[in-house]
Amino acid sequence: QVQLVESGGDSVQTGGSLRLSCAASGNTARVSCMGWFRQAPGKEPEGVGLFYLKAVRSFYADSVNGRFTFSQDSAKNVLYLQMTDLKPEDTALYYCAAQRDFRMCGDIATISTFDYRGQGTQVTVSS
Repeated sequence: QVQLVESGGDSVQTGGSLRLSCAASGNTARVSCMGWFRQAPGKEPEGVGLFYLKAVRSFYADSVNGRFTFSQDSAKNVLYLQMTDLKPEDTALYYCAAQRDFRMCGDIATISTFDYRGQGTQVTVSS
């Protein structure tokens, strides 16, 4: 089992920045990739970005590309999502997710179906 705990969500104004953290614990050696997805009220989950742990490669949804960036602290098993130039449409509950099977890592749109997810952290962007 893998446990994921998100933190860092907050309320900011348009153009502001936030850094979300995802602390992983448990059997993390079996995790092939991690990612973030978000869900706004009344909407379907939306994949935000995908991070391959061993290859250290990142992929982002078009809606956040150029504004959001992954980084990691391997020693602490923490994955960060730096978010800049935030917009009201970024408002959502943000979840961290982890996948064991590398073959299931390929599509940002499927991050919400990964093996493990955290409880979420709220990001609110006001205009």
